[in-house]
Amino acid sequence: MKRNENLIPLSRDHHFGLLCSWKIRQGIKKDISYDRIKNYINHYWEENLSRHFEIEDIVLPETENSSLHIQMEKEHIEIKKLLKSINNSNDKKLLGDFANALSNHIRFEERMYFPHLEEYLSDEKMNEIGNQLNQIHQKEEDSYDDEFWK
Repeated sequence: MKRNENLIPLSRDHHFGLLCSWKIRQGIKKDISYDRIKNYINHYWEENLSRHFEIEDIVLPETENSSLHIQMEKEHIEIKKLLKSINNSNDKKLLGDFANALSNHIRFEERMYFPHLEEYLSDEKMNEIGNQLNQIHQKEEDSYDDEFWK
């Protein structure tokens, strides 16, 4: 199914999120230092992911099946907790946990939550979401200098 044009900015962000997860996994495979990967995760959080989560929490409405919306919010909270744990630890397992949680969350939104919104929200409501995104969404950029994943 083709993505509704009003959700495309969020789906484009998801592409960068999956790339972030891949980069973390590559860093782990290459045995890159914990701090280098942690610094990248913090950069990605500050530059992209925190704002993306805020925008989703603001513009995506609850529907009759609010369990999907609740799952989205819970996963946002879980990813934030993982980030905090990463910053308070040196446990490399947490880096992989973060990459997995982020990619699983994106796949949930793309495969379940967004199709649900597209099916159950009116064209008017979808256009309203698109208008809100046009006002507050900023295109993600992947401009991290330390390319440890290469």
